Amino acid sequence: MSAWDVEYCKLCEKILKDGIEVENRTGINTIKIPSYHFQLNVGEEFPILTTKQLFIRQAILEMLWIYQAQSNDVRWLQERNVRIWDLWEIDENGDWKDVKTGKVLKHFDPEYAHTIGTAYGYIVRKFHLIENLIDKIKNNPTDRRMVMSLWQDDYLDTAVLPSCVWSSEWDVTNGTLNCWVHQRSCDVPLGLPFNMTQYAVLLKLLAQVTGLKAGTIDWSIKDAHIYVNQVEGIKEQLERFHTQGHYPSPELWINPEITDFFEFDNSKDCLDIKLKDYKHMGKIAFPLAQ
Repeated sequence: MSAWDVEYCKLCEKILKDGIEVENRTGINTIKIPSYHFQLNVGEEFPILTTKQLFIRQAILEMLWIYQAQSNDVRWLQERNVRIWDLWEIDENGDWKDVKTGKVLKHFDPEYAHTIGTAYGYIVRKFHLIENLIDKIKNNPTDRRMVMSLWQDDYLDTAVLPSCVWSSEWDVTNGTLNCWVHQRSCDVPLGLPFNMTQYAVLLKLLAQVTGLKAGTIDWSIKDAHIYVNQVEGIKEQLERFHTQGHYPSPELWINPEITDFFEFDNSKDCLDIKLKDYKHMGKIAFPLAQ
């Protein structure tokens, strides 16, 4: 069984049935619902969609870029053949441009060239978020303040795109590590499948290096949306779900010899993290809104 496919398709159907069409900064309308919440047990089943293919290598490397390399430099990803942040890369003049028109969308200090500004990994590094979290999990597991917030007001103006998945709260109960993730804006066809799998991997990595079992992820969304030019792709995915069902969830293999979060391999091959027996129904192409 793939509980994630079931939950994901339920959300997509709710958006198409109950959502309203609204304008937004990209110029491409979305169909949105104001909020959504679900819970998955990562300890029982690894969440990766089977009704469409997800490229887990890219998902893992983006997560390691943020939390392990603690980088905002897009070239780190490009060197590993991960292109998902190319549309938000600041050029050598300090400009972030519309790739279709060449219009400057925002200007930055040229010192931020080739980065996404003061977002994501920049914040993790500046505030030592992951190191502090690991220390608390290991040494004060009953702490109720185990929070990583990527939303820092002082650094929003110098970020190309303020963090969509902006906060996570962590809990240890009965030897099990759980987390609650908050997302302020959710591109359901493209962003959510990546994000869910990334945080499931992060949960399992942190559980391993702190000697705990992986538990549940609660996911809280404000503004869950589908862009109007993504609707046909979602309908195709829902048709697959209703006519073909879904495949069993695969197994995530993590090198058991690694006990330090910063020692997991982050080369383009991701040698310490592999997916076993991943069956899926193939790719669905979704357009990306810049």
